[in-house]
Amino acid sequence: MAAAGAGRLRRAASALLLRSPRLPARELSAPARLYHKKVVDHYENPRNVGSLDKTSKNVGTGLVGAPACGDVMKLQIQVDEKGKIVDARFKTFGCGSAIASSSLATEWVKGKTVEEALTIKNTDIAKELCLPPVKLHCSSKSLLQMPTSLHSWE
Repeated sequence: MAAAGAGRLRRAASALLLRSPRLPARELSAPARLYHKKVVDHYENPRNVGSLDKTSKNVGTGLVGAPACGDVMKLQIQVDEKGKIVDARFKTFGCGSAIASSSLATEWVKGKTVEEALTIKNTDIAKELCLPPVKLHCSSKSLLQMPTSLHSWE
């Protein structure tokens, strides 16, 4: 008897849906989150993706992951004999904001000393990319992965 009652309710609900005016699909879906054009640009055309030779003495590697959202990022920098960052590469598994933040970070650190690069704040990256507050953690991971062992390089 309970199964018959459930079937009748299902049919009644279906009948009500069929009689109600149809909403366009876009109104039924969740609202789209619009990203700033800078985020979209770095996501669709990421700069400096890839890896450097991790066995090279002038290459440092940083790796960070965020269990809360599943992002994993790797940043590698190559430093010349004067202590300047001459190349930077990244690999990121994560959302568009994380990829864009990593891409921008690699652009910003090139040409700087390690000490100068370490002064870049995640809020600077977030501001440049116009990230919403809910995505601020994505920009912080791109800087958390900066290899700190480079301080000992001469």
